[in-house]
Order: sequence, then C-alpha cells, then structure tokens
Amino acid sequence: MKRNRLGGTSVEVSALGLGCGPLGGLFGRIDDDTASATVTAALDAGISYFDTSPLYGHGLSEHRLGTGLRHTRDRAVISTKVGRLLRPAGPAGPEPSMFREKLPFDVVCDYSRDGVLRSFEDSLQRLGTDRVEILYVHDLSRQWLGDAVEDRFRELMDGGYPALVELRAAGVIGAIGVGMNDTAMLTRFAAAGDFDVFMLAGRYTLLDQSALDELFPACTARGVSIVAAGPFNSGILATGATAGAKFFYSDAPAEVLERTRRIEAICADNRVPLATAALQFALRHPVVASVATGMVTPEEVARNVAAFAAAVPDALWTDLATSGLLHPDTPV
Repeated sequence: MKRNRLGGTSVEVSALGLGCGPLGGLFGRIDDDTASATVTAALDAGISYFDTSPLYGHGLSEHRLGTGLRHTRDRAVISTKVGRLLRPAGPAGPEPSMFREKLPFDVVCDYSRDGVLRSFEDSLQRLGTDRVEILYVHDLSRQWLGDAVEDRFRELMDGGYPALVELRAAGVIGAIGVGMNDTAMLTRFAAAGDFDVFMLAGRYTLLDQSALDELFPACTARGVSIVAAGPFNSGILATGATAGAKFFYSDAPAEVLERTRRIEAICADNRVPLATAALQFALRHPVVASVATGMVTPEEVARNVAAFAAAVPDALWTDLATSGLLHPDTPV
C-alpha cells in the first residue's frame, strides 16, 4: 500500500489507516482476541498506520493496540493523543461515555505542560512501547470544552505546545498535530503553531467538504498534512440512506438522507459501491496523506482494503461535481 509523508517530517503513513476507537468499545463490545486479530490483519494487508487515544475505552484501545503490535511494533506507525488524563474512578465506576466497554477510569482534560507530558508517558506504558511517531492534541474545541475553550487554548499554547515541540526536537516523536472535527479551530491552530499534521474527523467526506473553505488552503500554505478520519460520517456513507442510518453519531436528518440517495444513485450509475467511493474520496486532495477508519474484525479489514484499492472511474467524481454534490473546489 502507498505511504505518504507528513508535512516536512520523515514520518510516512499508509494511505489507509486503522482508527482504533472501536477497539476501545466505540459502537459495541469486542473481545481481546478479535482486537488483536484485527490489528494483525491490518498489518498483513499493508496498513501500517494506527491511530488511538487515551479517551478510547478510557485506555482500553491503547492497551489492545499495544498487545496487537507486541511482536510487530517496528512495522507500525502509531499516533495517540494528549489533552486528557485518566484518573481511577470511584466505587460507582467510571462516568457514562460513548464507549460501550471501558476501563475503570474517569477522563480529565489537561492541556498544560505537565498534563501533556504525563499523558504521553502514560500512553507509552499502555501501548507497551518506547515511542510513538505522531502525537495529536485531542478535541480542543468548543464542542467538547464549551466556554472553557479559550482558557484551554491558552493553557496549551503556553504550556503543552512547547512541550510537544521539545519532544519533536529531541526525536522522541516524529510529528505533532491536532485532532478534532472543528475546521475553524484547526484553521486557528494552523496560524498559531508549527504543526505537521491535523486529523480531521468527518469534515472532508462525500457529504461534507467544509474543510475546503479555509482549512485546506491554510494547510497547503503552511505545509500541514491532513489525516481524514471518519470517511463514512459515522455510518451513513457505508450503509447508505437506510432507516436508522447514522450521521455524526445521531440519526441522519431528512436532508442528509436525501443527499445520500442522490450520491448513491450516481455511484450506481458508475457501478461503484457507495462505501468504495466514500473511502477513496478524500485522498484525491493533495493535502490528504491518509484516510483513517475504524475496523473491528479481520473480515472488515479485508473488505475496506479491497474497496480502497478498487478501480473507480474518473467519471464518478465528475458526475458528482456536475450534479452540485461536491464543493466547487473539490479536486475531480
């Protein structure tokens, strides 16, 4: 599988990456053996890039990824994230979260220098490794932090960000970045610091190309690469416009269902499955280095790798553009 370099670094990621949120119980439970088998299947299929976070399963995803890579670590490129620390939960157990399965820890936001360094060290221990190639700041956005976002931004830029720069300069990590689904906030980060890569979730897909307005031009100007996560917009671009289809983790509204039906029809005319088009779409933009998506079984890995490699006629993208379904600046 093709590998692409991130920004001006020497870090190269596979064009398709494994998002490890589902290994931490996002969407449902899986067992440890299946998690390890999924990681192995991804490596064997040519996927070398694996993305995780302390948030995912409150540490469970990092543990499972580390176990899956225990004897194959040198074949993998790992990214994890800082900004959230894990604290032992009380007798009542961890606070409710989106993860169906999680370890007995609560999540605490901390973007300070000490918080970033502690988070990084804790992640290394959970992963069972002495290094990670990419370290992202996670979810420093109003969606997650509300009115505290400005205080947290200053906390990061005054403390956590200099720590990341020092880790990169020392060669402890190869690339630093920010990960979230807020294009405006990522555009702000592009101007505020010297970042190598942004992980953008769900905002450069067949249904949402809002990143083309300001973020992608800013990244192009600054030499920042993009990892496009969430290519299925949490479900609907894999399942199609079916009853109960999910869009950003909620039931898709009527206008999204209708837009998806129009996209599906054009895909059908070009004999391309919707999921195949969704997986391949983002990488057509030159700023995108990798597309990361969650997979929870070896069979799902095989399906996605096959879809990612399938031949897609240029006419598909042209038809989508001429039908007004793509942003005018979308490369076709």
